[in-house]
Amino acid sequence: MAISNSIDLNPELLAAAVESKAWPFEEAKKIVERYKGRDFPETVLFETGYGPSGLPHIGTFGEVARTTMVRHAFHVLTKGEVKTKLLCFSDDMDGMRKIPENVPDRAALEPYLQMPLTVVPNPFGGDYKSFGDHNNTMLRRFLDTFGFDYEFASATEYYKSGRFDEMLLRAAEKYDAIMKVMLPTLGEERQATYSPFLPISPKSGRVLYVPMKHVDAKAGTVTFNDEDGTETTLPVTGGKVKMQWKPDFGMRWAALGVDFEMFGKDHQTNAVVYDKICNILGGRAPEHFVYELFLDENGQKISKSKGNGLTIDEWLTFAPTESLGLYMYQRPRQAKKLYFDVIPKAVDEYYSFLSAYPRQEWKERLGNPVWHMHDGHPPAIDLPVSFALLLNLVSASNAQNKDVLWGFISRHAQGVTPATHPELDKLTGYAIRYFDDFVKPTKVYRAPDDVEREALAKLSDALAALPAGANGEAIQNSALNVARKIERYQDHNKQSPEGGPGVSVAFFQMIYQVLIGQERGPRFGSFAELYGITETRALIAQALEGKLAA
Repeated sequence: MAISNSIDLNPELLAAAVESKAWPFEEAKKIVERYKGRDFPETVLFETGYGPSGLPHIGTFGEVARTTMVRHAFHVLTKGEVKTKLLCFSDDMDGMRKIPENVPDRAALEPYLQMPLTVVPNPFGGDYKSFGDHNNTMLRRFLDTFGFDYEFASATEYYKSGRFDEMLLRAAEKYDAIMKVMLPTLGEERQATYSPFLPISPKSGRVLYVPMKHVDAKAGTVTFNDEDGTETTLPVTGGKVKMQWKPDFGMRWAALGVDFEMFGKDHQTNAVVYDKICNILGGRAPEHFVYELFLDENGQKISKSKGNGLTIDEWLTFAPTESLGLYMYQRPRQAKKLYFDVIPKAVDEYYSFLSAYPRQEWKERLGNPVWHMHDGHPPAIDLPVSFALLLNLVSASNAQNKDVLWGFISRHAQGVTPATHPELDKLTGYAIRYFDDFVKPTKVYRAPDDVEREALAKLSDALAALPAGANGEAIQNSALNVARKIERYQDHNKQSPEGGPGVSVAFFQMIYQVLIGQERGPRFGSFAELYGITETRALIAQALEGKLAA
């Protein structure tokens, strides 16, 4: 997901981009409008923030992915004539306010509470200078693997190197104005002790949340009582002091000239505070995009410190990276649960969008997620078997390796091999791993009742009557003809081709519950075609003999 200059900015594409309602274009248009009537800066700056208090999670990745999509849309709208940069900024100078729940030895970190994350020892081992350095490396490793075009920035480095000195001195000058913005947002007790500056104790090394006794704008210093009660004066420059997180947002925007930053809904009420402080310091607040939060399977917000929800590596154990990119693109303003059950659908939807892309006009292409995910160059991939079908094939065949699956696939699709379809070969491996970890442990076969036994027996007979090589459509129609004659499975709100009642979904639910031990599955005809009519009839025979639910 790098920003490429190789995309063909043809007139049709450019015209469609101006009219596109896809959310990355809508956001990119705000940045274009931001500079209406004046020249663009040398570099338009996109930024994402990362709090390295825990291991990076998918939500962090999603912020970078989505920002990259907006950056790419801006590249098209400006015909590639404006230089851009994506800065991934890590707030690694923040004090460790609590010990993450998912670290190996929590007790070992207790002495380092409230110290900057780049001072806290790394609990995971390895050649890392600190906990913050470890987590920053984990973030960069994945972003690099996925091919993002970005520049990494460390708050510790920026503060200590003097990159923020000019703006910190200005914050000292504007101290009263900043306090005027902040105090109304705080409770009475917090107001009494609040300061936008957080000095780092020269004695304990901890980030201190203490009131300022004096702020000397001319000298560029702050005076406060250290933890032991000693009156201490520190310069606001050189990394001796950092800013509270809300003022820090605005200070950073002003110092760096950020043009666009997106953040989660939990920041939405604070955005006006960030903007005001940026303006007080002489900057111009960036364009915002507020996205909804990711939730775990219980509907709780995903947290780096809790380690709930999916990690990046967990998703990629069971599905290709593109499926994750699609999940990030879709409905960013809608809260979505992020747990293992969403993976199969995301995989199949990605390939469905990819298949549709070549047939679309430019207007539809720019609304197709794969255009945004692949920098305008979606790959051409032929996928003759869906991921959902592969999962059910693994379930029915109890396949333990890819060779077993390829035996079915090659028989179903002549000339299709791992060599000719490497993408499908990857999916077979994902399907086996996903089935073993998430489907197999929950499989519950049930014995058919008398009506179901009769229905399954008739289904087997109908399959036996089909000609050799019958396709999925013929198999599906044969199954429907069986169900239409059984009162339990008639749906009088639907109509069959002959004018009689249609077929209830309960018929196919029964098939999957009895034959595969799952509540649902893909289209039966497609499954039986891939698995084989003989094999499907053998599965029915096992169910009728009581061998599956035993």
